[in-house]
Amino acid sequence: MSNLIKDTTKQERIDLIRSWIPADEVMDGCDIDLWEMYRDYIDGKREIAEINASFHEG
Repeated sequence: MSNLIKDTTKQERIDLIRSWIPADEVMDGCDIDLWEMYRDYIDGKREIAEINASFHEG
């Protein structure tokens, strides 16, 4: 299954990001907000790979 924007609906993209959030509270106290980090992906503006690349750059 492809996770590219062109192959997914907005709801599928939301569900994908939701699946990355641990059920327990492992990320409590972490400065990373996955919803904000991947907002452009959810909204169909940038692919996951683009977001990850920009995150690693700086």
